[in-house]
Amino acid sequence: MYEVLDLLIVGAGPAGLSAARIASAQGLTVAVVDEQARFGGQVFRQAPGEFAAADPDSMHTYPFSHSLFEWARGSTAVQWHFSTLVWGIFDDQQDEHLRQVGIAGPNGASVLKVRRVLIAAGAYDLPVAFPGWTLPGVLTAGGVQTMIKSQSLMPGQRFLLVGGHPLLLLVAELLLDAGAQIAEVAISRSLPKMREMLRATRALPGQSRLVKQLIAILWKLRRHGVPLRFGTGIARVEGKESVQAAILCQLDHNWQAIGDTQRRVDVDTVVVGYGLLASTELARQAGCGVYWDSAAGGWLVEHDDRLRSSQPGVLVAGEQTGIAGAFNAHLQGELAAWQCVLELTEQAYEPIEHTLLGLMARLKRNRRFTDTVITLSAPKLDALTQRITPDTVVCRCEEVTAQEVTQFLDAHPYVTDINSIKLACRTGMGMCQGRYCQHTVAQMLASRLGCGMEQVGIYKAQAPVKPVPVMALANME
Repeated sequence: MYEVLDLLIVGAGPAGLSAARIASAQGLTVAVVDEQARFGGQVFRQAPGEFAAADPDSMHTYPFSHSLFEWARGSTAVQWHFSTLVWGIFDDQQDEHLRQVGIAGPNGASVLKVRRVLIAAGAYDLPVAFPGWTLPGVLTAGGVQTMIKSQSLMPGQRFLLVGGHPLLLLVAELLLDAGAQIAEVAISRSLPKMREMLRATRALPGQSRLVKQLIAILWKLRRHGVPLRFGTGIARVEGKESVQAAILCQLDHNWQAIGDTQRRVDVDTVVVGYGLLASTELARQAGCGVYWDSAAGGWLVEHDDRLRSSQPGVLVAGEQTGIAGAFNAHLQGELAAWQCVLELTEQAYEPIEHTLLGLMARLKRNRRFTDTVITLSAPKLDALTQRITPDTVVCRCEEVTAQEVTQFLDAHPYVTDINSIKLACRTGMGMCQGRYCQHTVAQMLASRLGCGMEQVGIYKAQAPVKPVPVMALANME
């Protein structure tokens, strides 16, 4: 191992792999850290090596992935740290130009010294609380995708899919291909109006593969007799030890329940997919500035057009900058890598700058499509929290109910920051460190105050940003 690395990349998805390929080819010393056992990230998630499985089907949608996988399989120029997490990024006390990065994996915990850090940590499912959401059998779309892709595991028999994010349709296809029975796909938003569809067509040029995939999925749902209903949301899930049924209701264009429209659907598994949140905990712990964008992934990392964050030496790519898909992440990974090459090597400025400007132009063109998708699938967050009843658990780790949060706010009406709720009610103090409850608690407070989510804040990110065994930290050299 090198005493000081040029570049450490957090995440081995399309952004991280693309950056590693460029940076290592240009002579930088590179390490890639990922919590999974193999590279690919969520979109190109691979089954364990013991399964001898074929490449992920999602690679057919993104042609760039084939050469990327081929390179990664044969690359010896990169230090690969799989089944390893990054638990903190810190200033180096001896050299202001370096960063220290704490990692923990099969060989324990350690700290690496690096000149640049690229955070490409991806995203996770937007947690949505409603009565019954903690019952076994209620799963997120990303969770089901992981089970099927990585373990060929079918988590149920009869499924209801509810939400509004495009990922929900991809999961529906995975389930049908695996032989599952889908009772219904319930989309919360109303059927797009003609003018919305016409606006969307302007963003379609150059996206033929994704359009064909969408049409194929819709046809597959029709062929299997799966109802696809718009303006439909979930009111609650019923069951004693596990899911037995879901209660659906019709929604208006603001996602508000319409009168007496509830109906029961007998299922044993409910898949929830309302959107994704960017995993910005590590960037926030490192001191990077963030801003709120409800439609694009919640709290996103502030960055310039070269993907440099507000913290010197820390760059971001992929979902850290907004949920925009694998191709966008791929381009951003390359852009971030070339920026590091420009800063850390003595190569000629003009050719690299020309490459950077070309990547920026391609990203701008691609954003027309991703921005359209974001607009059409953005969840109405205030409406989602209105499904919550007083006894609904909002913090699963600490088993805090909505009523406990409400009682605290009633007693302290001047509270305007969710960290106050965290200190008083212990929301966000469990193993997930707020990933499951932060969004719900923040929306509850924002709705109460009549303000935006950006005004109630975000839980303070502290090291370790993910659970690490105490003995691993104690035994660090």
